[in-house]
Amino acid sequence: MTLTDELLTELGDSGLEQIAGMLGTDTTMARDVVEAVSGVIVGGMARNARHPDGADALRAALDDHVDTDPFTGDVASLTRDGHNILGHVLGGQGTEDAADGLARFAGVDPGIIMRLLPLVAPMIMSLLANRAESRGMNAGALADDLDREQPGCPGELGELLQGLLDAVFGGGVPAQGGPYESRPPSDTGPDTGPDTGPGTGRDTGIGTGTVGRRGTGPDAGTVGRRGAPDGHEEGDPHEVAPGTSNPDW
Repeated sequence: MTLTDELLTELGDSGLEQIAGMLGTDTTMARDVVEAVSGVIVGGMARNARHPDGADALRAALDDHVDTDPFTGDVASLTRDGHNILGHVLGGQGTEDAADGLARFAGVDPGIIMRLLPLVAPMIMSLLANRAESRGMNAGALADDLDREQPGCPGELGELLQGLLDAVFGGGVPAQGGPYESRPPSDTGPDTGPDTGPGTGRDTGIGTGTVGRRGTGPDAGTVGRRGAPDGHEEGDPHEVAPGTSNPDW
């Protein structure tokens, strides 16, 4: 089962319905968009992991996401964590470029995709972290596993993702920086929690409810099931390029 398959299973029908409300489309298109968003994130991780420094950094970062449950996490915290992850995987400009391409694919506003990307990124990190932990993967095994994920998107979607990733990474592997070093987190990042989906006439679960296989929960500002840890701030204004080492995932 691919990471995208695992993601769709965790979201369930209720999660896809809420994402469809956010997108202003049906669940079939919502599923396609989730597959595309997941494919860009997983593909970006695979590109980074082709360089040993990138693989080592990602494997170390996964330790902080083992046994987390972003499917019920606080939306504001989840979004900050997601922006941080995307900053490492795609870079700031790369994330915007990917969102533009995915928006054209889905026929929606790029701003909506920019709200969805940071919600999905921590979910992928959590699923990948649990897989790496359960299989005892080192950095090399992680890189090989991510490469095996790539054929999971055939046809038009596969071509779209390949084109987007080539555009972000220039068709190659980005240069890596030095090893990760810890530094104290700052609290300067703005709260960027997404708003409720447009035009649905109800709580979509993206911003004020929950998204996940157990449907909408009672607590505002959660996504999915149980809760994700805070402590990751939104991307630093001096973001690193895709694949470049940076101490804070």
